Amino acid sequence: MGSSVPSIDEAIAEVAADVDAMFGALLAVPTDARAKLFEAMRHAAMGGGKRLRPLLVIATASIFNVARTQSVRAGTAVEAIHVYSLVHDDLPCMDDDDMRRGKPTVHRAYDEATAVLAGDSLHALAFEILSDPETHPDPFVRGDLIATLAKASGPDGMAGGQMMDLEAEKSSFDLPTVTRLQALKTGALIAASVEMGAILGHVPPEGRVHLRGYARDIGLAFQIVDDIMDVEGDEALAGKALHKDADAGKATFVSLMGLERAKQQAEMLVEQSINHLASYGREADLLRGIARYVLERDR
Repeated sequence: MGSSVPSIDEAIAEVAADVDAMFGALLAVPTDARAKLFEAMRHAAMGGGKRLRPLLVIATASIFNVARTQSVRAGTAVEAIHVYSLVHDDLPCMDDDDMRRGKPTVHRAYDEATAVLAGDSLHALAFEILSDPETHPDPFVRGDLIATLAKASGPDGMAGGQMMDLEAEKSSFDLPTVTRLQALKTGALIAASVEMGAILGHVPPEGRVHLRGYARDIGLAFQIVDDIMDVEGDEALAGKALHKDADAGKATFVSLMGLERAKQQAEMLVEQSINHLASYGREADLLRGIARYVLERDR
């Protein structure tokens, strides 16, 4: 990141360019019958999204002077998992969405079978990236990165949260259950992003306590803001359909807490997340900026 901390907008733009370049290099379209699959993967992975998760990996790793090339690779792996989940989440058997990141969803741009395979392939790509010595020369670090992302992706993380989300359409969830759902569906990958930045920096597990607290709080704040935007947001800015949770009768932070209390809770969580970074100096300013961005974003 250099000696000075970039603005959050500059950091987002820089990370987006780095991640797109990485996906572009990894997903060069072959000249055989797999071409459609690679094109669908590129459609899903490139040219859009907040890139919050790779930004968190890179911002955390930068505290510990990790080479940016390493943190970009690890961040791209997390983004590959995130994008695969969106491709599958958009399918007719799940949320049945037509738009994602301001363009047609993969199954609309191509077809359902191609979308399933594109998601599967992005999932595999994540671990291919992390297992490569270019990501880190130490095999123990690579193993920790793989284990962290795998747990955050599966039944004890994002996929488990997605299952709870499907069940929410036919159940009446209370606030603790919705909080647990979102801690898995959204929070697990956000937490893994911060954790992986620290792993790249050789920080032992006991040294990651404050960073884990930061990640937990911004993950929850992120989802509360998402629920607020689902009520108040602009679909053109969001690049996807809004108001779907209310239409499906799902309990959300807004439906359970009310709009004003939800906004207050998000503000409190962001302030709390920044407080977790009190032991760090200016080197953690980008993480602090990300926390404020979570609160102020409009998409």
